[in-house]
Amino acid sequence: MSVAPKKRDLKAAKASTNMSDKALLLKEPSASDLAALEHEIARLIVQALNLEIDPRQINPEAPLYGEGLGLDSIDILEVALVVSKQYGIQLRADSEENEQIFRSLRYFAKYVAAQRTK
Repeated sequence: MSVAPKKRDLKAAKASTNMSDKALLLKEPSASDLAALEHEIARLIVQALNLEIDPRQINPEAPLYGEGLGLDSIDILEVALVVSKQYGIQLRADSEENEQIFRSLRYFAKYVAAQRTK
C-alpha cells in the first residue's frame, strides 16, 4: 500500500529544490577565477573579431556595445557563437536578456561562469 505525500510535504520539497537551484545561480566565482575567465573571454573576443588590441586593454567594466568596446549586433553574434562553443552555454539571438548579458566583459564573464558546462 502506497501513501500519497501530503501537500505541505510536496511544497517543502519543491521549496528546497528551488532554493538549491537559486543558490547555484547566485554562486559567484572567486575574484581570481573571475579575472582569469575575463581574460580568456577577452582573448576570444579579440581573436573572433580580429581586433588589433591586446585583450588586457579591454576594460572589464566598460560596455561591450557602443561607446565602450564598440561592438555592434553582428560582433555580439560572433562572440556569442565562439563563447557558446568554448564553454557549452546557450546564447540566443532573440533573448531579451542579451542587453544585460553583454553589458560588460565582467558581467558576461559572471554569466558564463554561472552557465558553463565545459
